[in-house]
Amino acid sequence: MKRISTNFKNSFTKNFVYILALSFLSISCEDVIKVEVPKSKPKLVINASLNWFKGSDGTAQYIQLTLSAPYFDNTVPPATGAIVTVTDSNNNTFIFTEEDNTGIYRTNNFIAVINGTYNLNIIYKDELYTGAETLIPVSDIDYVEQKNNGGFSGEETEIKAYYKDPKDIENYYFFEFINTDTEILSLEVYDDEFNDGNEIFAFHSSEDLNTGNELIIRNFGISKRFYNFMNILLQQSDDESGDPFETQPASVRGNCVNITNPDNYPLGYFRASEVASFQYIVE
Repeated sequence: MKRISTNFKNSFTKNFVYILALSFLSISCEDVIKVEVPKSKPKLVINASLNWFKGSDGTAQYIQLTLSAPYFDNTVPPATGAIVTVTDSNNNTFIFTEEDNTGIYRTNNFIAVINGTYNLNIIYKDELYTGAETLIPVSDIDYVEQKNNGGFSGEETEIKAYYKDPKDIENYYFFEFINTDTEILSLEVYDDEFNDGNEIFAFHSSEDLNTGNELIIRNFGISKRFYNFMNILLQQSDDESGDPFETQPASVRGNCVNITNPDNYPLGYFRASEVASFQYIVE
C-alpha cells in the first residue's frame, strides 16, 4: 500500500512530472539560495481514465491532455487542438471532442465492457501517440468502519473501507478518499498478494476529518502495470517525506508511446476501470 494526500482542486496530472535541480551558493547564513530550474521542451501529459461507475451506463467519458510545466509554475497549460479517439475490440471508434480549448476531450457514446480491450489514439502537433488497456472489474465496497483517536498523535480519524477480494484471481485496486468539505484527496493502491479471496480493507487516516464531513470513497479496478506505475508515482510524490531539499523525483513513464517520434515520449497513463463508490458521513 502507498498513499498520498493532495488538494482535490489541483490537477492530478501535474504530479506526473517533478524535475528539480537545486544549486546553492553557501557564503554565509545570510546568502540567498539560488534555485535554477532546467528548461526543457514541454511533453504531452495524458490523463486518460475511462471510468465505468457501477449503476451507470458509462457512456459519458473524458480525457484530459496537458503539457508538462516548470516545477514552480502555478498553472498547467492545456494541450489543445488534438484529435482523440478510442477504439474497442469490436472495432467501435469513439471520438472525443475538445471542450472550448480546455484540453478536455469528451464523448457521450462510449460502450463500457468488462475485460474489453481499448486502444487510445492521439494526434497532437502531427505526432501520433497510442496506448492500450483492458477495462478491469472491481469489488463493491461493502461497509465502512471508523475509529477516533487514531494515529501516532491520537488525534486522527481512521477509516476502513471493506471489500471482498475474488478468489484465485490476481487483483489490483486503486482507492480515492475525497473529503468534500475540505476538498482533500487521498490516494492509495493495493494488491491481493497476501489476501486472495478474503475480506480486506482500504485504510485512510486524517486529522482533517470532522463529524459531519462527507467522505466519498472510490475503488477502481486496475491492471498490474498501472498498480506498479502508481506505486512509483506515489512514492516519489509522498508529502510525508518531510525534506524539501532531498533529491526530487524523476519523470514516471506510463503505458503510452509516441509512434511518430519515440524520443518525444508522453507522460501520464491510459487506464480503464470499473468503479465502486461509497458515500460515508463521518461520525
